[in-house]
Amino acid sequence: MKLNLEIYYILHFNLGGKLVMKVSIAQMDMKFADPEFNFKHAEELIRKAALEKPDVIVLPETWNTGFFPDKNLASLSDQNGEKTKELCGGLAKELNVNIVAGSVSNVKNRKVYNTAFIFNRSGNCIAEYDKIHAFTPMKEDVAYQKGDHLALFELDGHRCGMIICYDIRFPELTRALAVKGIDILFISAQWPAVRRTHWQILTKARAIENQVFLAACNSCGKAGETVYGGTSCLLNPWGEVIQEAGPSEEIISGDFDFEILKGIRSSINVYVDRRPDLYAKF
Repeated sequence: MKLNLEIYYILHFNLGGKLVMKVSIAQMDMKFADPEFNFKHAEELIRKAALEKPDVIVLPETWNTGFFPDKNLASLSDQNGEKTKELCGGLAKELNVNIVAGSVSNVKNRKVYNTAFIFNRSGNCIAEYDKIHAFTPMKEDVAYQKGDHLALFELDGHRCGMIICYDIRFPELTRALAVKGIDILFISAQWPAVRRTHWQILTKARAIENQVFLAACNSCGKAGETVYGGTSCLLNPWGEVIQEAGPSEEIISGDFDFEILKGIRSSINVYVDRRPDLYAKF
């Protein structure tokens, strides 16, 4: 098992992926329960972010509706991701950029999901992910159906994974992605300012323990009585901040330099030293 993992990591760093990837995060202040405005605003932010020539642009959670209208949610939601695919797929192709299009409130099979969509430079939707963990204190489990699959995809030669907001509090989910060989973890969120410290600690912890680059896009602004915390960030696998946003709407950009991954993973061999056969016995 150790030998196989060591060989995997040696080979993985010679697959021809980009050595440096520029990532831009669009920390969006959306209008609550106003998808028409939000789709237009998302396009504005994507076009603005694209001026910096990034390889990837990232959006926050449920940017079409906000998190989340307790009335008329289904009618406000996207239908089978059609509008999201039309907008973000079209922009990805036009601007020649990968778009991790956050998540949207999305109806499929007559049920509402918190669904993330990922688009490559050709405008193809290469992955979809339904949020697995519903935030029960806000009755998200009543409003949205829970997902049942991982989000694994490849951008510019690098394996990536994605989780949504509350998912970050469940380290076993991120580890399930990490052991499948991801280099980057994307997180889209609607994280409140009152728990900003948790956000900053948890993002760093997930980057460090899984030895991955991390791009975390939060929302900002206010919905009802809830103020969202911003503080979107780009982190390296040591948990060090490459770029961090403030509390208001802005776009941040930074480079993921993959040359450092081999050194980190060879000096602290968590994937070689872990003992999943033993954990299963506890």
